[in-house]
Amino acid sequence: MKIYTRSGDVGTTGLRTGKRVSKADPRIRANGAVDEANAVLGAALAAGPEGRIRSIMVLLQDDLFVLGSDISNANMDDDSVRVTPTMTARLESHIDDIESSLPPLTNFILPGGHASGALLHVARSVVRRAESHLVEMPEPVNPECLRYVNRLSDLLFVLARATNQDAGVPETPWMPRHQ
Repeated sequence: MKIYTRSGDVGTTGLRTGKRVSKADPRIRANGAVDEANAVLGAALAAGPEGRIRSIMVLLQDDLFVLGSDISNANMDDDSVRVTPTMTARLESHIDDIESSLPPLTNFILPGGHASGALLHVARSVVRRAESHLVEMPEPVNPECLRYVNRLSDLLFVLARATNQDAGVPETPWMPRHQ
């Protein structure tokens, strides 16, 4: 199979249903942001987190392929792979587990820290963009997709904190500077 098809040379791309849409369509922008988040997760993995954080990140990469497939399928009546409430509940379980090992937040923190932690913050912001594109979509989308990405950004935040803690890198509190 060739990597190029030439079918997108006029600014359109195909959905799983076969329908062609503009590459600027919110569905395609949402999918692009999901793909970008997955790539950033890959970079964060390359930076070397270990143990449970690494295991969770690998699962998230798989989930993001399911999410992208679900977003690209405008036909909500077929039996395709879909984001499920079980997937969202799994994210909540990870959030609760990881957050219990972190010091409570007393103020906002600046994104950064260890390379992997900083990249998890980037992935979190990309997921927030995907969420806004999902909200813009004029056609129906699996409502669980919205719940999933909302929880995913929370999980990426606590993963970034945990990664920085595991690496011994302190968080930088945001202190407003008045001029």
